[in-house]
Amino acid sequence: MTQKQPIQPRRGRGSRPNNRPINERPQKGTFGTNSTKNPKLRIIPLGGMEEVGKNMTLFEYGDDIVILDMGLKFPEEDQHGIDYIIPNISCLKGKEKNVRAVIFSHGHLDHIGASPILLSRLGYPTVVGRPMTLAMVKHRQEDYEPKSSSRLKAITIKSIADRFSFGAFHIRFFQVEHSIMDAVGVILETPAGSIIHPGDWTMERDSKTGKPLVDYRHLARVKRPSILMLESLGAVDVRKSATQDEMKKNLETLIRTAPGRIIIGTFASQIERIGWIIQAAETLGKKVALDGYSMKTNIEIASKLGYIKTKKGTLIKINQIEDYPENKTIIIATGAQGEGNAVLSRIITGNHKNVRLKKSDTVILSSSIIPGNEATIQKLKDELYRQSDNVIHGQIMDIHVSGHGGREDIKYILNTIKPDYFIPVYAYHYMLREAAMLARANGFSSDKILVLDNGQIAEFDGKQWHATDIKVDTSPVFVDGLGVGDVGSVVLKDRQVMAADGMVVVVVQVNTKTRKVMNNPDIITRGFIHIKTSEKLMTEIRNHVKKTTESILQKKMPKKSEDWGEIRGKLRDELGTFLFQETQREPMVLPVVLKV
Repeated sequence: MTQKQPIQPRRGRGSRPNNRPINERPQKGTFGTNSTKNPKLRIIPLGGMEEVGKNMTLFEYGDDIVILDMGLKFPEEDQHGIDYIIPNISCLKGKEKNVRAVIFSHGHLDHIGASPILLSRLGYPTVVGRPMTLAMVKHRQEDYEPKSSSRLKAITIKSIADRFSFGAFHIRFFQVEHSIMDAVGVILETPAGSIIHPGDWTMERDSKTGKPLVDYRHLARVKRPSILMLESLGAVDVRKSATQDEMKKNLETLIRTAPGRIIIGTFASQIERIGWIIQAAETLGKKVALDGYSMKTNIEIASKLGYIKTKKGTLIKINQIEDYPENKTIIIATGAQGEGNAVLSRIITGNHKNVRLKKSDTVILSSSIIPGNEATIQKLKDELYRQSDNVIHGQIMDIHVSGHGGREDIKYILNTIKPDYFIPVYAYHYMLREAAMLARANGFSSDKILVLDNGQIAEFDGKQWHATDIKVDTSPVFVDGLGVGDVGSVVLKDRQVMAADGMVVVVVQVNTKTRKVMNNPDIITRGFIHIKTSEKLMTEIRNHVKKTTESILQKKMPKKSEDWGEIRGKLRDELGTFLFQETQREPMVLPVVLKV
């Protein structure tokens, strides 16, 4: 997912649950110890509280730690070259042996994507999940490091009725609806009370009666005090979501009536929907080509587990698409969010090896817009409309059902479960605030609602839950190629500078005896100016570099090799100031001084 900065939260609608001023953030601190004589129950979110993605939460009671999920977050537009971002687990240093289990709620990358790296760093603790989820965790482990999945100590949740104990934590599960098979909610019971966490969830209702298909009333009977950690991405969604039946009916009509080829863009993680489209294609006698590594991998895993069943010959390779009549073929592709190198983007730009978009094609975008991705998707739609006469998306037809509950669904869950405390999770801060206001409007007391930052420790002191003023380090850990965490804020800032204003390299030859510059300095630029059309400025830059260098050397001639670093620094600063005065741009300046 590509995210941008969240909208600022509303002000003046009630005080913060922990009575801190709304602009004040908790102080950075350490995880600390947890007394075994008088243990406290703690919740420490390492991600997912100020963003969409990177979901990971620690639960601690005494010496026992249970982790829920290890997700990744995709980079924002100004995080150049970064592959993805993972939670920072530095607070667990020295406590690795206290981690009794890692529970995975479901198989989306924002919940399992960081697992190969983090499980290794924690010494491969026990992992728990449903069959589909564990299969995807193992596959991601093999992708990251071949033949490493054998290190995983996995416990499969064979039935929703399964029970496990990990130290002081007694773990139970409950059914939830989401856009992937085998998603489960988790109940963590401790001597201090219970935590209810549905993970990601949505609420499907009966198309005739309007009643929810999943009954959550049993969650009102968990051990008290209870605290509900509810994913609140839909807290700002007031629209009534279409039902699965309505979505399927609309998709079936489009598949049946399309005059030519059909191209469907969706998330690779929409496994159930992809499986249903394949079944619909079989019924209508059409062939399906899947394109996108992650999509093909997910469907292969689901097929091996028996979740998706296809007749022989229904699925074809993408390079066989021209072997069948256009009105008998369907392409299901990744890239509905406009990702630059995804299949749909390559089709639009004409860089796909096997598919060229035609006016007669019907293009269906069966996915929601990830918050922060609006501008990218707008460009995607514009290009699709230029090349196809039949573009269908969620704004004109119900062809997608969100995997996240909306405002009315959140109200229903709160009124049904009636938890003692409420923590909205897994969304931008303004969405968490909206969920908190929604709870207050439905009778929840402000001191029973905790809106946390990433890293902020919530603690139960034996009488009530409260958000502490301690915040563990959750600074982002960037993954770039084979590097994990080696690209920090300084490197990222350099990349941002180069992307915004380019770079200038100056090479100066200096005669150490005469303290004069020999010849004209060489100037190399990238992304700053076009040299051929900026000859006057290039001449001025050379003259300025020559004059500045000689002026610096006249004042102080370096005696030691390390002193030349100071000379380069002064030259960089002087040239940077000059370039800004001349161009109002601030490129990265890299001076090279050659001593002769």
